[in-house]
Amino acid sequence: MRKCVGCQEMKEKKSLIRVVKTAEGDIILDDTGKKNGRGAYICKSLECFKKAKKTKALELSLIHISEPTRPRLIS
Repeated sequence: MRKCVGCQEMKEKKSLIRVVKTAEGDIILDDTGKKNGRGAYICKSLECFKKAKKTKALELSLIHISEPTRPRLIS
């Protein structure tokens, strides 16, 4: 079960589309569900896509913080 970023409903993984942000920063559709990268799931519905776009839920779910949020002390 995965949560759609548009409607926020839990659905079976196979009924959703996986969107992936790769290490290079590219955003692609993952039809296999196995590609490396930060992933988010969305229903195969135009309404869910519109909701996700309006609330920027898809963008926010693909954010990956690669650097620490606190400064490190260097000795």
